[in-house]
Amino acid sequence: MDYQRDEHHVHVIVSPLIWCPKRRRKVLVNQNGTRCEELMCQQCAEKWWNILELAIQADHVHLLVQVWPSVSVAAVVKDCKGLSAFMLRKEFPELLKLPSLWTRSYFASTGGM
Repeated sequence: MDYQRDEHHVHVIVSPLIWCPKRRRKVLVNQNGTRCEELMCQQCAEKWWNILELAIQADHVHLLVQVWPSVSVAAVVKDCKGLSAFMLRKEFPELLKLPSLWTRSYFASTGGM
C-alpha cells in the first residue's frame, strides 16, 4: 500500500467498513450482489477513494477503502449506502418489500503505526 501525497500531506488512511441490509435479510445474492458491487466501485471511483477490498456477502458488505484526510468515514458510508439503496431498489422491485435497504448502523475501524 502506497502513501498518498499532496502539497502538504503524506498519509495513508485506510478504514474497514461493514454494514448490512435491514433485518439482516439475505438479499445481496446473484444479480443484486453483482450490481451492488458495481455501484460501490462506481461511487468510490467518482470520489477518488481507493477500494482495497470489497466483499459482498448475502447479508452484509465488507469495504476496505483508502481515503483522503478531508473525508470522514461517515461520508463514505453515507455515499455508498445512499447510492446503492436508491439504484438497487429502483432496478430490483423485490427490494421494495423492505422498509429500507440498509440499517442505519455500520462498523468502522482505524489503525495506526
